[in-house]
Amino acid sequence: MSSTLRFQVVGEAFTKKALDVPNSKERPSEFFGKYVFNRQKMFKYLPAKVYRKMCDVIDNGTTLDLQTANEVAAGMKQWAMELGVTHCTHWFQPLTEGTAEKHDGFVEHDWKGGMVEEFTGKELIQQEPDASSFPSGGIRSTFEARGYSAWDPASPVFVIGDTLMIPTVFISYTGEALDYKAPLKKALHAVDRAATEVARYFYPEVNKVVSNLGWEQEYFLVDEGLYAARPDLLMTGRTLMGHDSAKNQQMDDHYFGSIPSRVAAFMKDLEIRALELGIPCKTRHNEVAPNQFELAPIFEETNLAVDHNMLMMSLMRKVARKHGFRCLLHEKPFAGINGSGKHNNWSLSTDTGILLHGPGKTPIDNLRFVTFIVETLMAVYRHNGLLKASIISATNAHRLGANEAPPAIISSFLGKQLSDLLIHLEESSDDEIINLAGKQSFTLDIPQIPELMLDNTDRNRTSPFAFTGNRFEFRAVGSQANCAAAMIVLNTAVAEALADFKERVDARIAAGTEKFKAILQTVREDIKTCKPIHFDGNGYSDEWKAEAKARGLDVESSAPLMLDRYLDPETVAMFTRMHVLSEAELEARSEIKWETYTKKIQIEARIFGDLCLNHIIPVATRYQSQLIDNVHKVKEIFPPSTAAKVSANNLQLIERISEHSSFITENVEKLIDARRVANKIESEREKAIAYHDTVAPLLEAIRYHVDKLELIVDNELWPLPKYREMLFIR
Repeated sequence: MSSTLRFQVVGEAFTKKALDVPNSKERPSEFFGKYVFNRQKMFKYLPAKVYRKMCDVIDNGTTLDLQTANEVAAGMKQWAMELGVTHCTHWFQPLTEGTAEKHDGFVEHDWKGGMVEEFTGKELIQQEPDASSFPSGGIRSTFEARGYSAWDPASPVFVIGDTLMIPTVFISYTGEALDYKAPLKKALHAVDRAATEVARYFYPEVNKVVSNLGWEQEYFLVDEGLYAARPDLLMTGRTLMGHDSAKNQQMDDHYFGSIPSRVAAFMKDLEIRALELGIPCKTRHNEVAPNQFELAPIFEETNLAVDHNMLMMSLMRKVARKHGFRCLLHEKPFAGINGSGKHNNWSLSTDTGILLHGPGKTPIDNLRFVTFIVETLMAVYRHNGLLKASIISATNAHRLGANEAPPAIISSFLGKQLSDLLIHLEESSDDEIINLAGKQSFTLDIPQIPELMLDNTDRNRTSPFAFTGNRFEFRAVGSQANCAAAMIVLNTAVAEALADFKERVDARIAAGTEKFKAILQTVREDIKTCKPIHFDGNGYSDEWKAEAKARGLDVESSAPLMLDRYLDPETVAMFTRMHVLSEAELEARSEIKWETYTKKIQIEARIFGDLCLNHIIPVATRYQSQLIDNVHKVKEIFPPSTAAKVSANNLQLIERISEHSSFITENVEKLIDARRVANKIESEREKAIAYHDTVAPLLEAIRYHVDKLELIVDNELWPLPKYREMLFIR
């Protein structure tokens, strides 16, 4: 039995176990939030006065005092201990793209020789993780270890196993943000403040604007045994070598196809656990590539949605292993087929309605709709390079622009109706009434098929930032990324655009222009200004790349150079004006991103070199020796004419193996030398550029020859599971 077949058997051994999932007869609505200290639990376990205070803290951002925190902690402890909880942890999101937690027991001395279970308000609202051990980009020295995590009451506490999980921000001793949540909350506050002021032009009763996020999480599943036999998958999250399977996604038969029974069992198990943790799972389906799937929740407030996505990715990994799978969240785990993204559907809503929802029933509603659409476009236009920087990484760079994801140029698709409207407004007079058609309908000439309602826009799968009805879909975000990175930039940029819009409108009103004429005049200015970001065509075409450059859009394709946008003067000015990130914090984050990029490529290069020299070349040499031995034996046994024919084929294979093996060996040495040179560079930016320019290209060049050897070497000898074995769950 070959090694590959043995690993397949290990993976398939989980089939029966995988079908054993929680068989809850409860409706999802009955166990939703079972392990979440939500308002329902607060109402039950907190005194009425404390409950009202907590609602005020969550809804209106009022300060939580220590006395209230103590009472909340007491009720929270009672609830948690009824669930068997013995520990608590502050759960935060450092700049590692993951989450972090340090567990403390509910244990204190009773000063009588025993112990008591204790959990106080101080422990609830603040902890002190070691800040020196997390990426800080130079903000903290190694010997300066103090950092603080502080409870975010807007994100409910939840229970996993025996631990009370408390979502928190993470800051340094000197106050700089060391995580994603702190600047995200500042960005959300900024867009709330700016959008509320603009919304009141139309609806004076508006008190609050909320940023909403609906993420669509794509992922791959692969059998655990096959995963364990691929050191590259285990160490990097992707296959660094592997020839295309004869059949992959070319038949378009996997997308929305019947979900394999093992996968369906995994999905059901995952959804039950997610719903119990308050994650409102809604959609599941097969994605385009084999072994690729997607799940998506209902829209939530952005801060909570980000927390839920980070929690969901952790759940996916844990539940997958129970079912004999490994969950791959890398953006490009397999070459030659679609990679995985995480579409971020973003919108703004008030306490009275959705600001991007349109068309309305009155000209004022329509002007409100157009205003917020255009100012969002202004934000994307002004900071298109920064938005691209917010989603770029060593892993997502493999996916962007590969005919499966948006290109590495940010543009916005609006659809014909909205595009025509903006063109009309650009050329209209101040007195024209804005009319927008609602959804149109048409009837298919088929019996039993009801009337269909058409949306106001079609979908453009090549657009990185498409308007899709009442929201924009930011499609360029990577599958394993923290959504907060993109949401910090987008919400801050929109806040800046709206604040600037209000200043100009107010100036016109102060000069005597009627309010709605002032709004329309300012909107018209911005339609003209942001026109370069509007593109409804094919984002994959070479013509668009040339046109985008002519329009002044950011067309940079090098990931390390894209990150320069974080330090552009206009970026620093925006973040500091909106009180989201300081210049020092931006410099630190850039350093971390460059360092992370370098380390990702560095790890790939090291494991790739090891696989080539210790796995691939020895196997190729062994097979070559077998062929050489066969040539000699054929000459001994067969007549010269017959032996010549048989030997010619083998000699050709022997020569091809030598050519590929020589190229691999020589260029692995070059790869090692390129790493040595790059590693001596002190600047993190320059080091990342060197890895991008000199190390990464060698990986691809060498891979070509490894994949060719895979087609030549005896399948029984090949040391790694192949794509055809990994990509089709049985």
